[in-house]
Amino acid sequence: MPCSPVAPPFIRPLFLNRYAFMSQVIRFGTDGWRAVIADDFTFANLERVALATARYYRNHKKIRNGIVVGYDARFMSREFAEKTAEVIASAGITVKLADSIVTTPMVSLVTKLEQAAGGIVITASHNPARYNGFKIKGDFGGPAHPEMIAQVEKKLAAVMKLKSMPKGKLSFDQLVKKKKIRMIGMKKQYLADLASKLDLQMIRDSGMKILYDVMYGAGQGVLASVLPGIRHIHDVYNPSFGGTNPEPIAQNLTQLMHWVNVENYHIGIATDGDADRIGAVDEQGRFVDSHRIFSLLLKYFVENKRMTGEVVKTISVTGMVDKQCERYGLTMHETPVGFKHVCRLMTERDIIIGGEESGGLGTRAHLPERDGIYLGLMLCEVMASRNMPLGDLVAELMDEYGTHEFKRIDLHVTEKAKTAIMKKFRKGVSQLGGSKVTGRKDIDGHKFFVDKGWVLVRASGTEPLIRFYAEADSIERVDALLADATQH
Repeated sequence: MPCSPVAPPFIRPLFLNRYAFMSQVIRFGTDGWRAVIADDFTFANLERVALATARYYRNHKKIRNGIVVGYDARFMSREFAEKTAEVIASAGITVKLADSIVTTPMVSLVTKLEQAAGGIVITASHNPARYNGFKIKGDFGGPAHPEMIAQVEKKLAAVMKLKSMPKGKLSFDQLVKKKKIRMIGMKKQYLADLASKLDLQMIRDSGMKILYDVMYGAGQGVLASVLPGIRHIHDVYNPSFGGTNPEPIAQNLTQLMHWVNVENYHIGIATDGDADRIGAVDEQGRFVDSHRIFSLLLKYFVENKRMTGEVVKTISVTGMVDKQCERYGLTMHETPVGFKHVCRLMTERDIIIGGEESGGLGTRAHLPERDGIYLGLMLCEVMASRNMPLGDLVAELMDEYGTHEFKRIDLHVTEKAKTAIMKKFRKGVSQLGGSKVTGRKDIDGHKFFVDKGWVLVRASGTEPLIRFYAEADSIERVDALLADATQH
């Protein structure tokens, strides 16, 4: 049974670009706005962001097809989505509103299928339960490009100067009755689309035992109809996410790893709060990170699907992808951290696969968008097609390209210390972890190369935090590189 929602505790949000209205604050990131519920994420602020978004989209060439709006499983997400739909419809734009909880990729897909001007998802993705957010999607079915967000910000700046918000003449229910707001089922469209892109029958016929950790997120109830044998955990409505951040990383997936191992599942799949990120667990209960998933899918697309084209990855993604592209003769693009950069190239070039270190991957075979459910099923297809356990597929990669181990440390520091640390790395270092530095890149932060490894140091632009990433040919060398880097 669904849990009764309880208002989460509040802290100040940490995001970019500030617009103040009375005591409220609105801060935009590149994929929209996230803030703490009842602190800055209020109905009053939401109305302003929704109006600014409507004003941005009203001159879009596809505006006659309206705007798609969806919402996740967070506290008050449905109510926030209904208010968003009401504001946009009152501005004269037809709204196609999800009739139930949906994933972010569902909204992206339906935006594209409906040829809508854009999409909006009420979600804070993998953030803690006290947050909610407002993601903006382009008509191409992926995250709005940075310049699109910049235009929404300009509209928002004007809206914030209004002495009072324009009031719609009709209520939400009246707008629905007049079909200015149309309730639509997105899951059916999404599942039909998946069935056209994946060999679900082969997965079923393989007899594969799959355990899906929904993490109390928007993936609830999605896969049971297409894979009747799949088992789920944390597949209920719980806006507190069981007290764990809904992010599919190893430390949050201990139950999934345990049950996969104990109950002899062939694979464990996990998706985050809005189901656009993936985590995986092999048959022995070992976490398989997004670096390895990226390389496994690239290998499958090129060697088995015979796909050609280009590849894009952020600077924090494994060097194994570089080696694969060299072997396959593929052009590889490297971008700053953030899926927005990956998405842009996916909409401009013939990209087979693109992704980032934090569990977000997109493929030409699907959307210029992260989609954890699609990616998890694609991993199952790889296993079924090649008739190999996930652990063996990972081992095969390591045999072909050498061992690649990875870790990241987020170090909380004062702003003064952050500035000082980054200044030191900007000047350069001669060695790290006992290894000579042989080169560097400064695409985003400072990346230093050593023999069979690298270290990336990046400062957060929104909080007093420095992220240290490292890859090497053994976990011991990774630890040594990180220990040295974090002491500078």
